[in-house]
Amino acid sequence: MNDAHLHLAVNHLPIVGALIGFLVLLTGFIMKNPQIKNTALGIFIFSALTAVVAFLTGEGAEEIVENLPGISETLIHKHEEHAELFLTMLLILGGVSITTLFLEYKKLPFSKYGFVVILLLSVTSIGISKYVGTSGGEITHIEIRSDANVIQLDSHNKENDHDDD
Repeated sequence: MNDAHLHLAVNHLPIVGALIGFLVLLTGFIMKNPQIKNTALGIFIFSALTAVVAFLTGEGAEEIVENLPGISETLIHKHEEHAELFLTMLLILGGVSITTLFLEYKKLPFSKYGFVVILLLSVTSIGISKYVGTSGGEITHIEIRSDANVIQLDSHNKENDHDDD
């Protein structure tokens, strides 16, 4: 299994995890159930860890796909930018989740504020996840690219075709 394969295998976990964690946390708030809220914290911690793996395999995946026909360096760079922001958000979310879990374990009243902060961080993370996921998909899935990216890539490829003459 190479880095591109591993990257494709794990890159969905932090994206889906952020959404599932948010839904579980929201359910915990609605039901006023601390066990459900604590489960959401575990999901966010897991999501942060999988984001690290996805990010670390990204460079190796880039090395494998960057020379394939139809691959745009511009799209790869855009994806890297979104991935760095998403990783940062999930590391913050995971760190606040660990802290809140500790406060819950110690039965400290400050934990209720941690859950509110986590809810806000998770919404932000979900928003960023849309961009990181879409920009990653655009690299090899031409069917989801915006027209501007397809036109730019097509004109770039045509220029390269003439260079071979």
